[in-house]
Amino acid sequence: MILPFLFVASAHKKGRGVFTSENINEQTIIEISPVIVMNNIDRILLDQTLLHDYIFEWGYHHKQCCVALGYVSIYNHSYQSNCEYEMDYDQELISIKTIRSIKAGEELFINYNGDWNNEKKIWFNAQ
Repeated sequence: MILPFLFVASAHKKGRGVFTSENINEQTIIEISPVIVMNNIDRILLDQTLLHDYIFEWGYHHKQCCVALGYVSIYNHSYQSNCEYEMDYDQELISIKTIRSIKAGEELFINYNGDWNNEKKIWFNAQ
């Protein structure tokens, strides 16, 4: 499920990103996407490819990884994100929810550290 007013477009100096064409209220689930789960051996191989930047750690012990379908892997990172993601290991889903109201035209961001306000440095230079 992806809300119909979300779209992918060029994001200044960040490749592509996810944007909204309508205002969105806070605490709105905007996407629920299935994932493809891979084991730790697959992760070692994926870490050697461009897909490394698009996978998520997966599982209670973070020994697996997953590729999220839908737009999930296209959301850009921000330490001041306006959305957060939640993983459902049993159903193999990732959902994206807004944490504040978002205006039409805004880019939607998640914090790659998991928690929307986690300021731990990530593996690449980010703002």
